[in-house]
Amino acid sequence: MISNEKLNRINELSHKSKEQGLTQQEKEEQQKLRQEYLNNVRKSFKNQLKGMTVVDPEGNDVTPEKLKQMQENEKKH
Repeated sequence: MISNEKLNRINELSHKSKEQGLTQQEKEEQQKLRQEYLNNVRKSFKNQLKGMTVVDPEGNDVTPEKLKQMQENEKKH
């Protein structure tokens, strides 16, 4: 999980960018922090999917095959 300190810094850089612009160093820092944030969101989302089962109104398991494969691969590790 990304720290509150890093989230605050992302927001600071965003506000500064809109108000007065960023230096090249700040732009690089912003890009690095954003990438770290996105990687964290993707990882969290994948973990949520791994625990999901899709069931139709009749009670049949209709979980997509790709998701089932991802869940099986997780069990092996």
